[in-house]
Amino acid sequence: MDRIGPPLTGNERDTLRAYLDYHRATLAWKCEGLGDEDLRRTSMPPSTLSLLGLVRHMAEVERHWFRRILNGEDLPHLWSDHHDFQAAYDATGSTREEAFTAWEAEVGHARRIEAATESLDVTAYVPSWQAEASLRLVMLHLIHEYARHNGHADFLREGIDGTTGA
Repeated sequence: MDRIGPPLTGNERDTLRAYLDYHRATLAWKCEGLGDEDLRRTSMPPSTLSLLGLVRHMAEVERHWFRRILNGEDLPHLWSDHHDFQAAYDATGSTREEAFTAWEAEVGHARRIEAATESLDVTAYVPSWQAEASLRLVMLHLIHEYARHNGHADFLREGIDGTTGA
């Protein structure tokens, strides 16, 4: 995934799309060059947080917001039989291939669904919020999720091999 900085000008949708793709690429970049063992390395007990866990979690997040909420698909969670988003964080038995294949597939679905949605003003019902939310809000929510978790990824990567950078 190429990490291209978002444009300084542009329409709202293109800007949201660019920021979301930038944050997706940042997560991939934070994992670049690491093997399964390093990607599974946790932050500190009792947390199971790891870079691979973040990738798995973001696959769940992409799947939930774009496929379940916006597209109305009835899909199970990838790593939980109990609708538990937190289960994805525990990547102790996971591999780079498994996690990245799932995440990249969900990003592909998300891009397709977003591109096919007529307008940022299109809404879908969010059961946990008991309210309608627009595509605009969903994209902003995903940008927020990635930004938060990319901060975690910064610390995790630095702890693994000292690599830092925004």
